[in-house]
Amino acid sequence: MRAGPVDSVLAGMGYDIDSPREAGTTRRDVLSVAAVLMAGGAFTVAGPAPHAAAESDTESGTEAAAEADGGCGVGYDEEFERELAEADEAIPETRALAPQGPPGRFALPLRRRFRVTARYGVRGNWIAGHHTGIDLAVPQGTPVHAVGGGTVVLARWSGAYGKAVTVRLRDGHYAVYAHLSRIAVRQGARIGTGDRVGSSGATGRATGPHLHLEIRARRGYGSDINPVAYLARRGARLL
Repeated sequence: MRAGPVDSVLAGMGYDIDSPREAGTTRRDVLSVAAVLMAGGAFTVAGPAPHAAAESDTESGTEAAAEADGGCGVGYDEEFERELAEADEAIPETRALAPQGPPGRFALPLRRRFRVTARYGVRGNWIAGHHTGIDLAVPQGTPVHAVGGGTVVLARWSGAYGKAVTVRLRDGHYAVYAHLSRIAVRQGARIGTGDRVGSSGATGRATGPHLHLEIRARRGYGSDINPVAYLARRGARLL
């Protein structure tokens, strides 16, 4: 992996209040992150109250327990970032979007209980120096919904992110839904808040079925912000 293409991005990053603590890359940090990914249950169980069984469509037709070690090791993926940039530039920002619902209101990506297996900002040996999203462990096949309305700029296999959907939100931010087992939208589609984008899985660099939700202030890797704080300010409390 060549770090060159990201050096300028990371050097010019201006983290705001949503950003994690200053990243560290010590051996202790790396080992601590590895321990989190290998030993499930390190974080508290959180999430909305369980919904009806009809909301789950696992391949077996029954609701299975989420694997405790559902987490990931996604980092900078040069091919994914290049394809994302090309796709984003090919889709005009002026396209009319699907209805979003009440102004300023966003939705939760999951409608059932989940386990947080890796919080945003956990320090480690990622190129960004920290975990760029939040990992929410749920059973394979759990429906994943759009947190906000926007345009799907990429919906395909995305390297370490596995099967992923990247949406350009109305406010210019980008939402990445990663490690999906199934993608339910197409590139260029205009979606509204709460629309289904796919099903949870363990594709790409993942240790078990979960949703890796990443919110970027800009398109490129390293512009990530805290998804929990971002959603909370828009009426959707994830934790």
